[in-house]
Amino acid sequence: MRPIRHMLLALLVLTVAACSRGGADERPPEPGDRAVARVEGRVIWASDVKREAVAQGLIGEGEPLDTTSPLFRRVLDEVVDQKLLAREAERRGLDNSALAQRRLEATRERILGDMLVDSVVDRAISDQAVQALYEEQLRLARTSEEIRTRLILSRTREEADAVLGLLNTGASFEAVAMERSVDEATRFSGGDLGYSTLDVMPEAYANALRDRPAGSTVGPFQTDGGWAVLRVEDRRRETPPTLDQARPQIVRYLTYEQVRQLLEDLRGNAEVEVLLSDPASPGEEPASAPAPAGATEKAS
Repeated sequence: MRPIRHMLLALLVLTVAACSRGGADERPPEPGDRAVARVEGRVIWASDVKREAVAQGLIGEGEPLDTTSPLFRRVLDEVVDQKLLAREAERRGLDNSALAQRRLEATRERILGDMLVDSVVDRAISDQAVQALYEEQLRLARTSEEIRTRLILSRTREEADAVLGLLNTGASFEAVAMERSVDEATRFSGGDLGYSTLDVMPEAYANALRDRPAGSTVGPFQTDGGWAVLRVEDRRRETPPTLDQARPQIVRYLTYEQVRQLLEDLRGNAEVEVLLSDPASPGEEPASAPAPAGATEKAS
């Protein structure tokens, strides 16, 4: 069964339309829109079907939906069903009940809120804003350095000292790692940890590697997993992602910031009173608390 919220949306649309019957129903609600069906004299537009597909998560916001595709026809059938159900609900007078009015108003508020957020975000997230934030991230990346290291992890300090002795005699770090390291994630790759920045490394690793040049051996030092010996393979400036790679993350960040700022401004300029008591307040029981033993249900 389709979600009830879809039916409520249909009821809301039809209730609004009922207030303005006539030729207005025949005008495309969006430029280039196309009438794709008619239910008891009321037009269903291609944009209505697309909006329903977006609401169901079948396509993304802004994605096209071909009117000749099987998906479009399936969603169109669902929109027709919604309108038929809504008309029958109206015929039975269900739209006049207090419960229906509350639900319709809640749906209306949700739609208007989404439209406000969309309008604010659309104005704020431009190519210029994305480019500006990307360039800021580039400046930060230029000051960051990546270090490629190899690891040999031992259980005890004595085992780690023995590893260091082997390395000092000219043994291959990769070979000793494969033979002696207890770190199963890296031993078979010669202890290769790949490239990473100091800020994401465990503190013990970061402190040991901070000023060590490429080619140096570091350790042994104690970590949470045992005693570590590292070799610094390479140091390089961090390679930033391209603009295309970074764009989705930047857009998400800008969207979050705009919505956060909008809500902060609205709450700052509105009178909001929460009528619930603090659940941690002493001496108060939640409404769902069981009645005390011996209490009667009948009021005196």
